[in-house]
Amino acid sequence: MSRQNLARNQDGSVAVEVAVLIPIIFTFVLGSIDFLILLFDWNMANKAVQLGARLAAISDPVSSDLATMTGLSATVLPGQPMPAFTRACSTRTSTGAIGSCTGGTYSPDAMQRIVFGRAGATACSDTGRGMCHLYSAITPANVTITYTQTGLGYAGRPGGPIPTITVSLQNLRFHFFFLDALLGFAEMTMPAMTTTTTGEHLSSRAP
Repeated sequence: MSRQNLARNQDGSVAVEVAVLIPIIFTFVLGSIDFLILLFDWNMANKAVQLGARLAAISDPVSSDLATMTGLSATVLPGQPMPAFTRACSTRTSTGAIGSCTGGTYSPDAMQRIVFGRAGATACSDTGRGMCHLYSAITPANVTITYTQTGLGYAGRPGGPIPTITVSLQNLRFHFFFLDALLGFAEMTMPAMTTTTTGEHLSSRAP
């Protein structure tokens, strides 16, 4: 075959195009599946934060000193505004057994009830109704619960303070399945998620 004929020869061009396009198409399709799973997980984690805020509003406070706080003192009389306070509660353990609250005392049972659905639980199970039942990867180590006095209630109130409760979820990792194998996208950290609500009776035993 002459050089001119060789230059005009297109035999096998389709096979070359297919060989080039198939990896790109597969990467796009499988990558799309990974990102759809990521969006689903992100949505479920957001729903879990909303549930956590609701549970925190009607459960024993993780900062257990709030259960008996009256706000009364030599300078604060019954009926006067509740003194300002902030209690940010968190733990670095996945079971929630050990933690701390700024300015208050930490209750592991209260944290476990919000995350795992029942006090004393150290992992997500089939029983109960906690944050982890919407997104199983959540542990107390991912959760921060902040109680802030924002003007509701009054000193000496029989039911205690009515704080504003903020539940934050952070450091949740998502592992890419297909893109890890194809392009080395191992995992990413989801953006932090936050929900704020108003406290109610702050007791899991209230009617």
